[in-house]
This record gives sequence, structure tokens and C-alpha cells, in this order.
Amino acid sequence: MPQATTRARPTGPPGYSQTLPRKPESAAPARRLTDAALCCWGLGELADDGALVVSELVANAVQYARRESIRVVVERVSERTVRVAVTDFSRELPVVCRAGDGDEGGRGLLLVAALASDWGTDTHRWGKVVWADLEGRG
Repeated sequence: MPQATTRARPTGPPGYSQTLPRKPESAAPARRLTDAALCCWGLGELADDGALVVSELVANAVQYARRESIRVVVERVSERTVRVAVTDFSRELPVVCRAGDGDEGGRGLLLVAALASDWGTDTHRWGKVVWADLEGRG
């Protein structure tokens, strides 16, 4: 199993990242990584929202990415803001869908938008990063 890495950033607190297989089971280690980062930063109140957000971002990457791996990154944007991001090698942009009553899927990005203070997609030549910012109290 890939190991999580911590890297010091010259402009602020460390970030946590992990490369995972593009499989549904990768949501569990992504949640653990997010939880560990939030606890280390004293932002445990964001753990539930962080778990839901990273699970939905991983689910989208698993469904739409092209290669066999994805990368999860959790980093501090400010003292009370954490960015949860998933990188994949597809340039296909995520679309917010409105699922019907009987639909089992299609609500993930609506949930991300509801929980995050901001979210978006950064496109690159090689793929994209879908991210969500979570705001702590304080």
C-alpha cells in the first residue's frame, strides 16, 4: 500500500498527500489521510465534512479518470481553511448533476458544494485537480 507523505512548504504549514489506485476502495485511505491531517492541525471539527468531501472527490476520479492512479492532497490554505484535492489524469471536467428521486448516484458534487466554502477544478495539460475548501470555526 502506498505511504502518505508530508512535505514542508516554504510559505506555510505542511501538506499531506498520497497516491492511490483508481479504485473505489481508495476512498477509505483518503478519508484516513484527511482525518490525520485535520487532527494534526487541531481542526478535528472538520473531520466529518472532510470525510464526505474526499469520498465524493475520489468517487468522481475513480469513475472518470484515465490512468490507474489518483493523488489525494490535503493542505492548509490558512489558519482555519483546509483544501482537500484529488488529482487525476483526465481533462474531462466534473459536472454538477441533479439526480432524480430514484437515482442512486449523481449527488456527489452537490454535497461537496454544500459542505465546502468554495470548490473548483484546476485544469492542466496532463489532467485536472478537483478541490474543495473547508472552513474551521474560529
